[in-house]
Amino acid sequence: MTSLQSAAFAIGDPLGGLNAFSIVSSNSSILSATASASALSGTHTITVTSLATTSSFYSDAVATSTTPLAQATGAFQISVGANPPVAIDITSTNNTLASLAASINNTPNIGVTASVINDANGARLALVSSTSGVPGNLTVTGNFHLTDIANTAVNFHQAVAGLNSSLTVDGVPISTSTNTVSGVISGVSLNLTSQAPGSPVTLTIAPDISKASDTINQFVSAYNTVIKDINSQFAVNFDGSGGGPLEADGSAREAQSRLLAALTSSITGNNGITSLASLGVNLNNDGTLSVDATKLNSTLSGKSASVQAFLQTPLTGFATNFASAITNMNSILNLDSQGITASSQSLSSQILDLQSALAAKQQNLILVYSKVNATLQELPLLQSQISQQLASA
Repeated sequence: MTSLQSAAFAIGDPLGGLNAFSIVSSNSSILSATASASALSGTHTITVTSLATTSSFYSDAVATSTTPLAQATGAFQISVGANPPVAIDITSTNNTLASLAASINNTPNIGVTASVINDANGARLALVSSTSGVPGNLTVTGNFHLTDIANTAVNFHQAVAGLNSSLTVDGVPISTSTNTVSGVISGVSLNLTSQAPGSPVTLTIAPDISKASDTINQFVSAYNTVIKDINSQFAVNFDGSGGGPLEADGSAREAQSRLLAALTSSITGNNGITSLASLGVNLNNDGTLSVDATKLNSTLSGKSASVQAFLQTPLTGFATNFASAITNMNSILNLDSQGITASSQSLSSQILDLQSALAAKQQNLILVYSKVNATLQELPLLQSQISQQLASA
């Protein structure tokens, strides 16, 4: 019943599988996308002119990451976007590239990640903005020096400028600081993977028939498990044998009756989607359900909005009514279970009392038997004594 209740919730969930959308991109190497339940079916033409970039700087090469640097107050400044610059001091605790990178990374709210890059030319300090696009564009001013005789200056160079992505969606120009674009198309998140100014991509958004079908099939499976378990309690053979422990239990029959009643609820109109049968979910003679996959997929493809209205309309939808029926049945079965538990406990108590009485009776009988046995063991001696007395008389 718990699994069935969860399955009923799933078909009524406005953010669940019945409301899922699938998105097909004509060129996923340029653009892919994901959709939420708030998306709308449709086709969009998108051209990715350029991708958003993440700004970065690097320094001149020095011998190694542990080459000593000259100490200086405010040796250079880093600013991210429109934020005020942050001055970087070089002290006795951070006067190598390795320790300087660690010091920058430990500076709060600076907005960059520092690292040391090594190659055949030596070691460089690399600075990468934590924010992509124009808002994260870096500006580095000033430099630092080595401790050699020449007091060699180590300058910074821009590797990549922070630029926004540029694209058109159905002819409307869009600029954004990231390559994940949300909110431009309702309920859709665009993932830009490659720029292709002359290659429009077609994005097709449609209901995800596979997920919707799976959600309904999972409900059918959960329902069939419950109804088969209930039916097994009342199944008997031709000779009258069979049946389950709850064959005479009124609550089990009540549950069976309410489940079947909940399944047959229907509405009028709604573009012909008025019952489970109109979806392609049919009630069999034994109370189980079967799915006409062809009809179900056709209905979901052509009348998805009507299917959602039948199953998910607040207060009156099938899912709400069915979940309410399950809640009521659970209450009935819980009371029945509590009654059975109380009866079982009462019987267990009676059995314990009877066992105690039998044990006491057994001890009394053993005591009587012991006395009788002792008397019987004395009889041969008593008989011998009587015989001797008779003989002497």
